[in-house]
Amino acid sequence: QVQLVESGGGLVQAGGSLRLSCAASGRTFSSYAMGWFRQAPGKEREFVATINWSGGSTYYASSVKGRFTISRGNAKNTVYLQMNSLKPEDTAIYYCAAGPQTQTAWHFYDYWGQGTQVTVSS
Repeated sequence: QVQLVESGGGLVQAGGSLRLSCAASGRTFSSYAMGWFRQAPGKEREFVATINWSGGSTYYASSVKGRFTISRGNAKNTVYLQMNSLKPEDTAIYYCAAGPQTQTAWHFYDYWGQGTQVTVSS
């Protein structure tokens, strides 16, 4: 069992940066791949980024590649999402998730956090 708690969301102007954190409980955190997803009002949940158990492999949605960076600190049971050059279209609730493999489809992930709101003003 893994419990996930996101933090770091907020209101930022376009072009600004935010760093999201996802703290995990449970001794097996380091064995899970982690992902970040987002959901804007009236839209479906969207893949953002994923990282494998060791941190050696990452994958990004084309819409965020080059602007966002996913990383993890297994000693701290935490995964991060550094978001730079934010755009109004990045506005959404951001969720972290844990699963057995790096995947872009949300249904492959077993555990989810409650989400953190990111709002980018123009």
